[in-house]
Amino acid sequence: MSPLNVAPPAWRTDDLELFGDEIGKFFTRELKPHVEKWRDQGVVDRWAWEKAGEAGILCASMPEEYGGAGGTFAHEQIIIEQQTKAGVEGFGMSLHNCIVAPYILHYGTEEQKKRWLPRLATGELIGAIAMSEPGTGSDLQSVRTTALRSGNQYVINGQKTFITNGQTANFIIVVAKTDTKEGAKGVSLMVVETDDSDGFQRGRNLKKLGLKAQDTSELFFDDVKIPTENLLGTEEGQGFFQLMQQLPQERHQIAVQGMAAIERALELTIDYVKERHAFGKPIIAFQNTQFKLAEAKAKATMARVFVDYCTGLLIEGKLDPATASMSKMLLSDLENEIIDECLQLFGGYGYMDEYPISRMYADARVQRIYGGTNEIMKLLIARTL
Repeated sequence: MSPLNVAPPAWRTDDLELFGDEIGKFFTRELKPHVEKWRDQGVVDRWAWEKAGEAGILCASMPEEYGGAGGTFAHEQIIIEQQTKAGVEGFGMSLHNCIVAPYILHYGTEEQKKRWLPRLATGELIGAIAMSEPGTGSDLQSVRTTALRSGNQYVINGQKTFITNGQTANFIIVVAKTDTKEGAKGVSLMVVETDDSDGFQRGRNLKKLGLKAQDTSELFFDDVKIPTENLLGTEEGQGFFQLMQQLPQERHQIAVQGMAAIERALELTIDYVKERHAFGKPIIAFQNTQFKLAEAKAKATMARVFVDYCTGLLIEGKLDPATASMSKMLLSDLENEIIDECLQLFGGYGYMDEYPISRMYADARVQRIYGGTNEIMKLLIARTL
């Protein structure tokens, strides 16, 4: 039960609510019992992806003709919300569903869609996208990784870092230069199926502040040869355009994650302050507690309305990059603010790892960084002034 009293938007139908109930049961029954193990080992077991595929959760918004469930981003939002509510940390499914698969759907040839999307939907293929490099984060025009054509192949050389699903993914979209003399016009997206790629190597599973169960890795490409048909689309030099076109959904799904985390944090904290006593009365009875939670609820209510509004725009194909940047920036900032306030109300227990609020505090910090830093979001919004 959400601590917010917000009427559902028109797109959140009864069928979607029923879908959410079933998805929530799946996460709670099948995956949540294994979270502690995944945190310890730093990676989600591969069988979890196959289970999700069997349950129809992978590629939920992909068309049925390509093996998907035929849904929309509304279904993806419900999945993100239920995963967060169940406390299933580190399962990088939103990247797989909301970022990797849409690149194939929107820019792949018909043959590419038929070859890859059904396997992404079953979990046979686990997706990742390799953008960031050791010296290049948000500035994707300056990537140094190259994919140079040689006969009927491309030869990829370079290094990537901070790659989500990096230890597990066997289907990686690589941002590379096919023309080193050009900036943005020299960028292309190349698909590497790692099971058949000599010269591909995974580096360290990076140790992080949060998201302990999620594998985040360095990747190395040393003369990795892929067939020319693994160029995403039909023309070189389209990669930067393809990346920019998909940014609204990529950034808004971070906002959706933030909103789900805010609601869970409030729910956990309200339950805790009603049960925990100090000076002979529950913590909720103190005015400071009431005021802090009242402020958090008011801000979260506004945020929920805005997130659902942006989702409606996205479903209609009307979410522009600046509004998506607002969504990502505002929600990730607010997520960090509210979870920090909630942790304070837990007192010393909030600092203990076995309490979910502690983990949520650590996990939230990266939301302001990946998908484009919030400073970059401000620059993009400022261009509309």
